[in-house]
Amino acid sequence: MTGREDLVLVGRVTGAHGIRGGLKIHSYAESMALYQTGEGIMLTLPDGSVRTMTIQWVKPHGRGLLMGLESVNDRNQAENLIGSAFFIDKSRLPVLEEDTYYWFELVGLSVYDTTGFLLGRLDGVIPTGSNDVYVVKGKINGRSRELLIPAIGDVVLNIDLESKTMIVDLPEGLLAEP
Repeated sequence: MTGREDLVLVGRVTGAHGIRGGLKIHSYAESMALYQTGEGIMLTLPDGSVRTMTIQWVKPHGRGLLMGLESVNDRNQAENLIGSAFFIDKSRLPVLEEDTYYWFELVGLSVYDTTGFLLGRLDGVIPTGSNDVYVVKGKINGRSRELLIPAIGDVVLNIDLESKTMIVDLPEGLLAEP
């Protein structure tokens, strides 16, 4: 982790490709547009060190990407980067429509029901075919619980990024004891 709030994690190096230093990338971005030739990208290497490198080329490959970076000219150099995390400055992200959020903006929000009861913290987002599902972890009735909350307008009533809160109207039976 970089510890910088102005950066966002956008991908990881999962392997080397070819003998000329190509990298296999698992991208968390929906679009390749974040990876522009000539742009800098910050890498946190497996040893914890941080480097900024320039993207030389990028192209789609299966479910991921292939990428070339400056100063990575052979397979050994590429293999040394496996496990590295890619970060970009948040200012490079596209502006979203109103009431649309990046996942990193939501993770960590305190989630309350309509009565003001704290359900827990939003820990992750699961993409599904129809709508995302928010994973909320917290203590309910003294027990650690994980709630899976559908990210739909009838359930998620309010998201306030400034106060880091989300208000939800849980579907009937979601909190029922097992």
